[in-house]
Amino acid sequence: MNEFIQLKKDNIFRVGIKDANGKSTGECLEFDLEDIELPLRLNQCKINHENNLNWIKNQEIIISKREDAPGKGIYTRNQEAILHARKEFFKKEEACLDLFLGKGSTRKLLNGRNPFYGMFDEFSEILEPIMDKLNVKADDITSKIKEKYSPRKEDNILE
Repeated sequence: MNEFIQLKKDNIFRVGIKDANGKSTGECLEFDLEDIELPLRLNQCKINHENNLNWIKNQEIIISKREDAPGKGIYTRNQEAILHARKEFFKKEEACLDLFLGKGSTRKLLNGRNPFYGMFDEFSEILEPIMDKLNVKADDITSKIKEKYSPRKEDNILE
């Protein structure tokens, strides 16, 4: 017989997800409120989003300056190239959001919908009500760390 240990899931903040009709999807997002890197990942997520926006704008400018020609189907080569660039942009945005929300969480929020251009802004808006809870806890953790590791008066031998 094998022995098992189980980690506690203290300070895990769970948020249920509802579809567009207000019905629960049965999925939820989980945030570890003691994860000191959570605010850092949020910051990196916002930086990545800005980089993604610049990337897609540059791609569209580059493609629009190319000489266009008929494509293999109903779209021209430039139209196809823009569609492929946008598809890549959506992948980058999904990875960006997953950095903060957790791997696979963007798909949970999409609830079967394909990624779309305003996805980052929409998700930012729907997550706004919980951001204070996430940031407050991050501040609490920082305070706890400072309190635990700051020198105490009785530790100062030279005084």
